[in-house]
Amino acid sequence: MRRSFGENVFHYSNYFVLLAISLTMFLPLVHVAAISLSSPTQVEGRNIAFWPVEFTLASYQFILAKNDLWTALGVNLFVTVVGTLFSMLITVMLAYSISKSEFKMSKAIMIGVVFTMIFHPPMIPYFLTIKGLGMLDSIWALIIPSGISAFNLIIVRTFFQQIPGEIGEAAKMDGCGDFRTLFSIVLPLSKPVMATVGLFYAVGYWNIFYHAILFIRNTKLYPLQLKVREYIVNQETIMGSLSNVMQPYNPETLQTAVIIFSTLPIVILYPYLQKYFIQGATLGSVKE
Repeated sequence: MRRSFGENVFHYSNYFVLLAISLTMFLPLVHVAAISLSSPTQVEGRNIAFWPVEFTLASYQFILAKNDLWTALGVNLFVTVVGTLFSMLITVMLAYSISKSEFKMSKAIMIGVVFTMIFHPPMIPYFLTIKGLGMLDSIWALIIPSGISAFNLIIVRTFFQQIPGEIGEAAKMDGCGDFRTLFSIVLPLSKPVMATVGLFYAVGYWNIFYHAILFIRNTKLYPLQLKVREYIVNQETIMGSLSNVMQPYNPETLQTAVIIFSTLPIVILYPYLQKYFIQGATLGSVKE
């Protein structure tokens, strides 16, 4: 069907605006990558735009030899994998429960869920609660307090409500209990929203910073984001006691290399799961 002149203007205007927004997000990352791959003399002379000058991998060779960075990466991987599985489990179980109209407490629980979206706990009572639970300076402080997201819970609950009730009734007639119905029937039908919410949780755990800076003092338990902050704030942390001999890197090239190192896994993974964002979020956010 042929579009009118006004529709074409609107169509291409959208492309232009979206392209401009994409560039504002993409070009800074390209600039950071270019600095990390350039020689320190060119970086100090501010000669880097969006392409490396005097290309070198020296900064990456230096940071990849640092054991504390790999330790932080291991913490991130553990927190992301275990945290995502934990969050998905409790989100799915709670969402399935409150999606049932026969569950009398569902409305009261939803009011409480929405309340947490509006009012956040004060920092000091929050800190004292985590300390009282014995999770201070523990890797579980990076997982359990972030266990459930009200936004993700609402998406999953709304999606579950769209599944025909006849499916659950047929499962009960075949002798399935609630757990078997959920894990054997409902979840296989919910792959798009599971992928969407799982990606939301995984990105949140990978980028965890607030809970790390609030609850973690042991540097061996620092996640990657806190280690990147340490490298950026304190140049001696990343450079160490280097001699005054000219090196093929400087604090700025090393810092940008660490930034790229910490963001690269999500940048690589995101394109493969991006299709689930629109599909899953749409299915879970509009009730028919």
